[in-house]
Amino acid sequence: MNPDELSHAPLEQVQEIALGLAARSELFLIGLLRPWNAYQLFIALGIFVAALVLAAVLKPRVHEWMRGLEGRPKWQMRVLVLMHRRLRMILFVLLIWVVVAVMKEVTWPSRSYLLGVISELATAWLFIVFATRLIANGLMRSAVRYGAWAWVTLSILGLTSEAQTLLDSFALSVGSTRISLWLIAQAAVTLGLLIVVARFLSTSTSARIRSNPEISPSMQVLAIKFLQVVLYGTAFFYGLKLVGVDLTGLAVLSGAIGVGLGFGLQKVVSNLVSGIIILLDKSIKPGDVISLGETFGWIQSLGARYVSVLTRDGKEYLIPNEDLITGQVVNWSHSNEFVRLDIFFGAAYDDDPHKVRRIAIEAAAGVKRVLSFKPPVCHIVGFGDSSVDYILRFWISDPIGGLTNIRGDVFLALWDAFQENDISIPFPQREVTMLEGSTLRTTNQRAAAVDLPD
Repeated sequence: MNPDELSHAPLEQVQEIALGLAARSELFLIGLLRPWNAYQLFIALGIFVAALVLAAVLKPRVHEWMRGLEGRPKWQMRVLVLMHRRLRMILFVLLIWVVVAVMKEVTWPSRSYLLGVISELATAWLFIVFATRLIANGLMRSAVRYGAWAWVTLSILGLTSEAQTLLDSFALSVGSTRISLWLIAQAAVTLGLLIVVARFLSTSTSARIRSNPEISPSMQVLAIKFLQVVLYGTAFFYGLKLVGVDLTGLAVLSGAIGVGLGFGLQKVVSNLVSGIIILLDKSIKPGDVISLGETFGWIQSLGARYVSVLTRDGKEYLIPNEDLITGQVVNWSHSNEFVRLDIFFGAAYDDDPHKVRRIAIEAAAGVKRVLSFKPPVCHIVGFGDSSVDYILRFWISDPIGGLTNIRGDVFLALWDAFQENDISIPFPQREVTMLEGSTLRTTNQRAAAVDLPD
């Protein structure tokens, strides 16, 4: 076959398939004009109207019944909501199957053939609606749903071989690999189904891992990430293998792409590796309170590229994993939740320091968040110009509750205790000595001197 004949072969094949489909469509339309086929269409229309009326009557009652259900698992409620939305279609499928069963018993098979086809189509469409709800992505869900509807319709009508031949006729050869529309459609459906299965397994297994108290939070994140990579990677490569894609060429291509990405995405790779190191060494985990530079907050989640840190003012910082590996990080709750805080204050020289220390310790111990089994301590740290300087140290076990607020509560308790016990908090005072022969002039006197005439 010469190149011209080769280029025209797919076009001739398409024309031949189109003529065959047109002939079968003509026969189908002629068949609809027969009386026993026409009344089957009217029966199907009557069943649809009946399902519409029943759905309008039953939907409010089903909705009230669903509102009374409490404590049910979330997945059960989602199924019930989906069934409530598709109640008309469910009723149509049930009614038409009952009618088909009755007609097969009381009349010839040809008198219910068209109703049987409609019932099979409606059942398949309804099943596809429920099955595709497992797909979270809206675009992928729509693509799989309409693609499955088209293929099931062709299967029930007996047109799968013609559709397969038509899609396979549009092909592109790259070396020894032949890529056709049929191969692409197979790959899309297969990968979509496998990814849905992988996502379901990942979600259910992740929930069990998170609910296991014996696994640390950091190891939970690591196990979930590893599980997702394994499941989705297996689904992708196994799906390609099922449709006949040569993975050897894909491996060579991925190696070449990997070399190019290694130079252009060094930071991204560094953050990925740093994230794995963080999960393995358990240096930080979700819920830890950390300080990194001026950022202070608790870790919300550990991502593949960054760590989410939520501060007290509601800001969420996305800190790259590399910064947590190479920078200095203060983890307030790494080995335990106990945190010691220090506050400084001064008292007058006239006040007994033993009494000041005792009152300060009692005041700090009375604050709610201060730990009693790690009692506060107070020490003199110096003799200042205006006061005796003290340091008060106390422990808390909930740094996630904030540090500034607990310091403020302790300062307020000190203020109240000092006021009750007549302990003064001094402030710097300055003395002005007048030299002999100097005069003191106020601001009004200086202004009047400036306004005097010459």
